[in-house]
Amino acid sequence: MIQSKQKRTYLPENLKISWENLKPIFEDLLQKDIRSVEDLERWLKQRSELEAVLQEDYAWRYIHMTRHTANEDYKNAFEYFTVEIEPKLSDYDNKLDKKFIACPFLQELDPKKYTVYIKRVKQSLDIFRNKNIPLFTQIQLKQQEYQSIVGGLSITHQGKELTMQQAAALLEGTDRTERKEVWEKMNQSRLSHKDALDDIFDELVKLRHQVALNAGFDNFRDYMFAALARFDYDVKDCENFHNAIAKEAVPLLQKLAAKRQKELGYKVLKPWDMAVDPKGRKPLKPFDSGEELIDRSQRIFEKLDPYFSKCIQFMKENDLFDVESRKNKAPGGYNYPLAETGAPFIFMNSANTLQDLTTMIHEGGHAVHTFLNSDLEINGFKDLPSEVAELASMSMELLSVKYWDEFFKEKEELNRALFEQISGAASTLPWVALVDKFQHWIYTHPHHNRKERSEKWVEFFNEFGKNFCDWKGQEEAMAYLWHRQLHIFEVPFYYIEYAIAQLGAIAIWKNFVEDPKKTLKHYTHALQLGYTRPIPEIYKTAGIEFNFKQDYIHNLINFLSKELDSLSERP
Repeated sequence: MIQSKQKRTYLPENLKISWENLKPIFEDLLQKDIRSVEDLERWLKQRSELEAVLQEDYAWRYIHMTRHTANEDYKNAFEYFTVEIEPKLSDYDNKLDKKFIACPFLQELDPKKYTVYIKRVKQSLDIFRNKNIPLFTQIQLKQQEYQSIVGGLSITHQGKELTMQQAAALLEGTDRTERKEVWEKMNQSRLSHKDALDDIFDELVKLRHQVALNAGFDNFRDYMFAALARFDYDVKDCENFHNAIAKEAVPLLQKLAAKRQKELGYKVLKPWDMAVDPKGRKPLKPFDSGEELIDRSQRIFEKLDPYFSKCIQFMKENDLFDVESRKNKAPGGYNYPLAETGAPFIFMNSANTLQDLTTMIHEGGHAVHTFLNSDLEINGFKDLPSEVAELASMSMELLSVKYWDEFFKEKEELNRALFEQISGAASTLPWVALVDKFQHWIYTHPHHNRKERSEKWVEFFNEFGKNFCDWKGQEEAMAYLWHRQLHIFEVPFYYIEYAIAQLGAIAIWKNFVEDPKKTLKHYTHALQLGYTRPIPEIYKTAGIEFNFKQDYIHNLINFLSKELDSLSERP
């Protein structure tokens, strides 16, 4: 059942979000007398209601700002929350955490529900420092500068101004000369801002390193492992994962690149050759409008599970989509949960490509997860680790391919789309390992200079296959390719989760091929847990392992390779 917005029981419905109005509420929570475990649970629900209201208010400020990056009113509204409210929230949240952990009735809470939550609160207390609050404000404002720059990027081609997403769609065209022209224009647009982006990133590294030092850590990487509550794996596991991906996934991608080069008949593959169909067919165009994208995706969800379709229908009826690309819209895509409403907002930049179909299904997986979590008792149970959140979305991508005939009626087009989707699942792994390894180096060498940073990026880029093409003559573009990865600027270290979840998604899909009904049941049950269980237990509930060791990766890559070979053999 899709829930409507929950009625408030603690806060007034007409609460205006200003610090003058919020401070008395925080003070009330701090002063409340807790005399039993029932009082404690009631207090937790009151705090949860406040968190949900504030998170949803912030969500809408962020959504409006990213939808309209040139709108000063939206920018100012977001900055007001960031500068005037958020720093004060951090201080009070820390005080409330202390009150919670010190409560004599803490041990009487149901351990099945609260063990992970309590562990996370303790971790948050361990790393909190008041002097980091103004640094976090500076960091957010710097990240906003990055969004403003990349959101305004465009090129002019054949007399038309195109967003970067619209231009990228032309890289699927069969005219190699035009592809090269478009790619170089896109590259020049990005490189024209490289110094400004490097200035922003230099400042971000400096600020983040100081945050780590203030909290008693040697470097920001180690701080972030604590901040992200990575209880179930450590730095060494990540390093082993990087090596395993280089050994297991890179060879498959090299094999696919060699096949692409042979089919295209080129002496070498260049960066502008990696999106075109290798058999010279026109780009796949699965839909003609954002509305059509949403409607056809909904029909896929209906075939998987009618509940999934109801989630999308609710979002359509409540105007919770913005999917088409336009100028002065931030890049990328996201599913932003609206904590009080219990539904999410999906944002993306569609240019009517196959990648846009994948993005919609991906964000739709997040959306279904949001709805499945909506009736959990407290907001903290819905604060998902990315390893779980991305499992929902990446699994949905692969689960959905069985029904992609909603978009592709011709058998040849369908097989082609499936090949691209499955090979894309494999190609995610080296790129994620590269970005993660690069960030490990950046923050364990915080005093590096720009030249050293670019050289290290190129070194790692080579290790993970150089995107499986030849970059001769495009060395500057290669050295600054990381500028395109918004996670490096905006959400540092939130990226390896994509690869961990991708492995989980491949395992879920493997199970789905063998037993669809059972797999969907396990998948749904796992998502309903929110973050009330440790990550390995959530994966186990989904019917898979939380495992990213080399032998496990080898088996999953082998499964993907066989699926791709099967598609290649089809007429």
